[in-house]
Amino acid sequence: MQLKRRSVLWSLVLLAAALASACAAPAPTAAPAAEQPAASQKDWLDAVKERGVLRVSTDANYAPQSYFDEQTKEWTGFDIDTAREVAKRLGVQVEFITPDWSAITAGNWAGRWDVSIGSMTPTPERRKVLDFTPPYYFSVTQFGIRADLKAEIRTVNDLAGRTVCVAESTTYETYLNGKLDIPVEMPPPQGVRIAPVKTDQDCIQSIQAGRKDFDAVLTSASVINDGRKKGVPVEFLDKPVYYEELAISIDKAAAPNAKFLAELTRIVNEMHADGTLSQLSIKYFDGLDVTKKQ
Repeated sequence: MQLKRRSVLWSLVLLAAALASACAAPAPTAAPAAEQPAASQKDWLDAVKERGVLRVSTDANYAPQSYFDEQTKEWTGFDIDTAREVAKRLGVQVEFITPDWSAITAGNWAGRWDVSIGSMTPTPERRKVLDFTPPYYFSVTQFGIRADLKAEIRTVNDLAGRTVCVAESTTYETYLNGKLDIPVEMPPPQGVRIAPVKTDQDCIQSIQAGRKDFDAVLTSASVINDGRKKGVPVEFLDKPVYYEELAISIDKAAAPNAKFLAELTRIVNEMHADGTLSQLSIKYFDGLDVTKKQ
């Protein structure tokens, strides 16, 4: 009897083991290849058109390129009107967003905006994370000095050891650090101390407010000229130190985006060909056509 009971128990153990084996996960296999985007995945252009809105990153304090007019409560400037025209030719509305410049140039926008139409230079470093259209205009980079210093600071070399105000994460800051990887007309002055601010106009407005914690500003000549027109005591210094090509940029991480880049490129070329960009330049840059290479 006891032997029979043991036999029954042993049979139950074997049955349980067999059931456990049948229910276990299959043996691991080789890892599958990286998943590719589905053929039906929309290009970023299609997403923008479905949404009906082009979200453009811009600067609220970068006259005459872009600024928010507190009196009219409207966006205005060369970059602003360029963005409006791009949206119009895409058949969508436009919305302006104002992230920090450092966030824009860093790429990986996580879909927070679609495009930067904000006077960006396509440097090799930025091309690692962003894609660019052909240039839509060209810019002259120049030092400006406080008017009260024009007797003692006459050349770029006279800025050696002085303090220069620049917007952070710009080509201007990179140039002063001796790391700018585009052609320059003259090397940066030696031993310069950098006073970083959020945007270029902060430098000009600080001079207007009477601040004297920096001696000069490095920015686009158009920004200095805009300040002079408004009565800011700032003077151009010496000759331009380098020239820049400014382009529309999109995020490489926002893939797929080949159609989006191709359409933006087509629109930029079209706006050059039909004179739209030249007209906007003449309107905002005191009659100058900065859409032609200097």
